[in-house]
Amino acid sequence: MRADLLALTTDALAGLANRGLVKRATKELDTVPPVTAADDGTVEVSFADGATVTLPPGHGLDTAGCTCGAPGICRHRIGAVLAYQRDHASAPPPAAVPAGWPGSVTDDELTARFGARTLTAARRLVGGGLTARVRRQAMTVETPSATVRFLVPGELRFVDCDARAESRDALVVVAVWAFRHADAHQPDDPDVTVELSGRADQPVPAALAGVAAAAGELLRTGVVSADEVLVAALRRELAACERANLRWPAAALADLVDQVTAYGTRSARHDPVRVAELVAELLARHHAAARAPSRVLGTDEPAETPLRQVRLVALGCRVTGESTAEVFLAHPGTETVLVVRHSWSGTGAVASRRIAGTTLASLAAGNVVSEAAVRSAGRVVRFGAGRLARTTVSPVGESWAELPRALCPSFGEALAQLSGLPPRVVRPRVAAELVRVLPVAEVRQVRYLAGAQRLDAVVADSDGAVATVSLAHRVAAPGAVDALAEALAGDPVEVSGTIRRARGGLVVEPYAVRGADGVVVLDLVAAAGGLPAAGPVAAVDPLVAAIGDGLALLGEAAHRGLGRLAPGFAGRAGAVGDALVRVGLRHCGEAVKVWAGDLGDSAAWLRAEARLLTADELR
Repeated sequence: MRADLLALTTDALAGLANRGLVKRATKELDTVPPVTAADDGTVEVSFADGATVTLPPGHGLDTAGCTCGAPGICRHRIGAVLAYQRDHASAPPPAAVPAGWPGSVTDDELTARFGARTLTAARRLVGGGLTARVRRQAMTVETPSATVRFLVPGELRFVDCDARAESRDALVVVAVWAFRHADAHQPDDPDVTVELSGRADQPVPAALAGVAAAAGELLRTGVVSADEVLVAALRRELAACERANLRWPAAALADLVDQVTAYGTRSARHDPVRVAELVAELLARHHAAARAPSRVLGTDEPAETPLRQVRLVALGCRVTGESTAEVFLAHPGTETVLVVRHSWSGTGAVASRRIAGTTLASLAAGNVVSEAAVRSAGRVVRFGAGRLARTTVSPVGESWAELPRALCPSFGEALAQLSGLPPRVVRPRVAAELVRVLPVAEVRQVRYLAGAQRLDAVVADSDGAVATVSLAHRVAAPGAVDALAEALAGDPVEVSGTIRRARGGLVVEPYAVRGADGVVVLDLVAAAGGLPAAGPVAAVDPLVAAIGDGLALLGEAAHRGLGRLAPGFAGRAGAVGDALVRVGLRHCGEAVKVWAGDLGDSAAWLRAEARLLTADELR
């Protein structure tokens, strides 16, 4: 009995090949004659078109024989597995996952399977420290550049990895090591993040010290006084971070340089609160780097990893400016969300802009199959130019309903996903990390807050749990609020968007809504010429107001420069600290008041900023 073939599910076969081949093989299954099996377990299947497949034991589908001549895993190999399962439908169920597998696989077994060179390549990958997320129930390991799924318990021959062939085997070895590390240190945790080859006493990269010095100088000097010399210093540190493979500090520095440049050109992109957050992030990563270097610095992988053929499901888009947009694409096989960033020049309808061989509207509401996708460490994906038809887009249809539970959770599960996240200033800079599709069983209330120019809707899932769908009017997407009101007035089934917590509840900033008529991408709907009827004026939440005032004050201090603040600034800081204490944020308030006692103390400013940023995430 070939237990390995019986254990391959439809999803596993789709991961090894693609869903289209599985569907075609399933349609042709009735024409496939009974399989034959030799005493040694070799399975042979003949097809009506003359092709013959041989599945010897000890081999995966990629090394199985087929006379059709097609490269890679063809429909005949898939059909052979389905035919074997059909002919052995009464066989006993597959055995349970072997205890400790795949962490129990030894390096000798890995060498026998993949070769010594592959293990050497894997050691290079983890040599500088690598962070991996181990999800035991899904038998999956996520690294910043690729995801590895073990499809058949006890079999290293059936593994799905979204990286290309040249790096696939090394990543499988790394995934085994990640399971081994998780089993040794957190054996009872179903979902754990591990640090491979990282050491608590590992020295902080020299480039990071320069980053902290430059960020500290900007904090003391202030954005208003930043000259070309300081901007040049920031650019030098950015280049040093890129050379040292410090992905997350480099990304934060690039954003900071953009903010400082925007102030110099009087661009509307400049935001003092955002500048303060970026400065705090750089300083916080410098402080935390010695404990978890790869997790805090992003040293795990190369900047980009080419992906083999992938199927992605669009979850909508967000128009981020007059000529920029982000499209969110779910990768069901790895239970992650990727982002495509697109910029254009000129005027015209946003929805008709061309991207990846199609329009922005089609991509934001489509199924994407690509052989030319390249993923960055931060989960930003781009589609390379090249051969015709390497990327195809089709309507999304009912694909949202087929997404894995991790990407389509209930409201309670979504809140659980938000719990336990590290502070934003030190966790990996992963794009779209909190984009989800949430079910909508009932729309209980919709109101438009005219003062805030925001539409809030209270929705419930099938368990009766409630969440708030909240969308503010933006000049870049003038028709989005109208489109959301219309979609909610119909019969919405699901809504996609970024999730966050607010006062213990769940809030969704929506990107698209799926109803009986399909998916509506909110930002791509043209303005209808009117706003929804105004509801009652919402009372100002004192907690939100206190946090906002604190962040604004600290942002103003970074803007002016800690060494250039007027004496009266201390009184303002003390009043903000008192307000934070009154709303229950005692530690935040005390941190602000400590800083008020010495406005030039950058360490005290950092403690106050970090506490307020964390409180803002948890409010």
